[in-house]
Amino acid sequence: MKLWIYLIALMAGISLSIEGAVYGELGQTIGKLESSFYNFAAGSIILGLIVLFFGKGKMAATIEAPRWQMSGGLLGIIYLTILIFAIPVVGVGAAMISVIVGQLLMSLLIESRGWLGSRAVPVPKEKIFAVILMTISLFLIY
Repeated sequence: MKLWIYLIALMAGISLSIEGAVYGELGQTIGKLESSFYNFAAGSIILGLIVLFFGKGKMAATIEAPRWQMSGGLLGIIYLTILIFAIPVVGVGAAMISVIVGQLLMSLLIESRGWLGSRAVPVPKEKIFAVILMTISLFLIY
């Protein structure tokens, strides 16, 4: 059953909100760009140790991967740095709902077109309606 995957994804969402709040505050203390830098520096060290001891992949294959597949690091920096700037202004709730609406819109576009190696999936009316409701919730929360 896939239930455990949904629970893990739910935990990821919870951790993103906590991370945004923590780094939004850290940005007020040490600087916004410095807060983002700290996040990625500390995360790189911690994940580097985890990969060193538990990794089973091939880091050397990184140079063989298509360049577009390497954009995740840049996108992560953009995501977190924008949150560090936004959360002190609009709050955690409005910032995270904005993130979720953006994720839903782009994921529907990626899936409907089969972009970035994903399988093309037709977008049912219910999904479009759900995104509209989430967008309305953004305005209600803000």
